[in-house]
This record gives sequence, C-alpha cells and structure tokens, in this order.
Amino acid sequence: MRLSSKILVPALLLSCLALPSLSFANSNTDFSNSGGTLSGTSAGLSLTGSTLIAVIGFNGGGLTTGNLGTVEFTTGALSSGTLAMGGTFDSGGTFTITGNGSGGLPNGVLFSGTFSGSVTWTLATLANGTHNYTLTGVVTGTMSGVSVNGVTVQLTINTGKGFFDGSTSISGGDTSVSTSVPEPSTLGLMGTGAFALAGCIRRKLLVAR
Repeated sequence: MRLSSKILVPALLLSCLALPSLSFANSNTDFSNSGGTLSGTSAGLSLTGSTLIAVIGFNGGGLTTGNLGTVEFTTGALSSGTLAMGGTFDSGGTFTITGNGSGGLPNGVLFSGTFSGSVTWTLATLANGTHNYTLTGVVTGTMSGVSVNGVTVQLTINTGKGFFDGSTSISGGDTSVSTSVPEPSTLGLMGTGAFALAGCIRRKLLVAR
C-alpha cells in the first residue's frame, strides 16, 4: 500500500528538521526522499525511482520542498545475515542525489558518493506480526565540489506478515551530509527514530481506513 503524501511529507520534514542537531555538530544539508523501489539480491541492494521532496541547507539555503529530483543508490554485497531476516552489506556501491532545477536547486547532481562503511539492513516485527525494514549507512562523497560525510536512513513500506522477497517499495528516507564526521551513536539514534516514525505513519493510515 502506498503511503498518503498528506501524512508522509509532514512526517519526513519533521524528521529532517530534527536530524541536524542529532547527527552533526556543524551545519549540514538534509535531503528527504519519498517512494521508489528497493530491489535486492546477495549482490546488494539498489534504490530506483525515489523522488527528492525536501532539501534543507543546500549551499546555505533554507527549506525547499516539492518534486525536486531523484535519490538512487546501490550497496555492496551482502556480507552477513539474509535479505529476509536482516543483515549487513559491504561498503562501496554508489549514492547519487540529482536535482531537476526546481525550487532554485541546480539541474544536475547535488551529491555523489558511496557507502564508506557497512550498511545495516534491519528487520522490525511489529506487535501485529507485520514487518518493516530499515536501511542505515554512512556515506561519503562530494557536494558542490566539497568533500562531505553523511548518514542515510531509508524506511520500507510495511511488507505485511511476509518478508522481503527481493523487491519492495520505500515509504521515505532522509540523508544528512556535512563536512564533519557523524558520531557512531548517530546510527542507532536515527534507526530508533526511523522505526518510531514508521509506526506513527502506519497507525495514522490504519485510523484513516
């Protein structure tokens, strides 16, 4: 089931407003994305077709929202665990955020990088027996010609009582980049917040039925 944009967009914006102070001591740029298809095999995971919906702090600017471009990535190969039950993927792959010229952003690559460390693929079983997955990883690359580091968290939609079978939809994600290095504790904090956000969104959808 596709998440309603009336619920998802405000939730993502609130999450990205909170992440800068939680992730980095310095000022940073935050990118939020919505939708897209996450596919995977033992060779790695890949995200395609995800829309960039909000940007904060790019080149010192404020909040910009709308259909702003795309977010795509690939990871390294699965190094431990399983696709269905959660595991870890190797560093490497690619991570690209591209603008389409809307909202005063450039028409072209905004961030280009790679996963600089292991990528965590976490399964969460909810109280009703259904499942969510969260992908969390540290990225490094360039933005406006400057080397930056960052953290990305991507939430899948609820897969029901089944497990990830090689393809699922993304509900949304957030990538926060800075010239400073993210603290290790950031990954756990962001993952916890991501699960809470996913649960909140899902409860709202159930109430709205």
